[in-house]
Amino acid sequence: MSTVVLMRGAGDLASGVAVRLHRSGFKVILLELPEPLVVRRKVSFAEAVFEKQVEVEGITARLAENLDQALGELDKGRLPVIIDLEAKTLSELRLRQADAPIILVDGRMTKKPPGHRPGAATMVIGLGPGFTAGLDCDAVIETNRGHHMGRVLWQGSAEQDTGIPENVLVRGAERVIRAPVDGVLFARVEIGDQIEAGQVIAEVSGLPVYAPFRGVMRGLLHPAMQVKEGMKIGDLDPRNDPRYCYLVSEKALAVGGGVLEAILSRVELRNHLWD
Repeated sequence: MSTVVLMRGAGDLASGVAVRLHRSGFKVILLELPEPLVVRRKVSFAEAVFEKQVEVEGITARLAENLDQALGELDKGRLPVIIDLEAKTLSELRLRQADAPIILVDGRMTKKPPGHRPGAATMVIGLGPGFTAGLDCDAVIETNRGHHMGRVLWQGSAEQDTGIPENVLVRGAERVIRAPVDGVLFARVEIGDQIEAGQVIAEVSGLPVYAPFRGVMRGLLHPAMQVKEGMKIGDLDPRNDPRYCYLVSEKALAVGGGVLEAILSRVELRNHLWD
């Protein structure tokens, strides 16, 4: 069996990495939560948890019930998504292919120590804040925007999470739509819709959520999700271009490039990658 990449998380950043790895010839299995809280759903393979099958930039992902189904999807050129909170698939895969490399990429973006260490797989790569190379992974990929985004860190940690949303045009924190109270989310618009300032985007426990400016709804949590006050539930894009709703971001592609560099820099892995 050839090298398999296990991706913990299938949100927009992890999915962008998976897209880049898949296009480069890697076999990628994605592990997700039973109810993933994903905003940019049109570019997130996590949506397969709800829809059973999704497509991102021409790449199809399907929900798999177990590792056997996942390996079958890989053979068909599709990306399998397994509901696996504790990454038990890793242990099962290690038993199946004791002699073939397994690469674990943690793209959950929890921004806290992940609870695993180097040696959990042939190579462990962590994305963004919370990871320290040599302590809980072999390499860290910087995810903060700036001169270091996408760089591979073999020592030390990624930059700390600023907690401040990145600007798009002149819009910063206001482009991130947050839940006003605890409750169940009911969407009043769809991803890709043109939104006017003051328009009702959603309701949480009967309380309306208004658009702060004119733009395109680039992301919105899955309907009927239970949310907490202050939780990110939507992403309003001021650039007014619906195409961006369906394209992997430049950030995700840059981070994916860093993951590729980290893997290919290991000489001992290269002979196994595409057997």
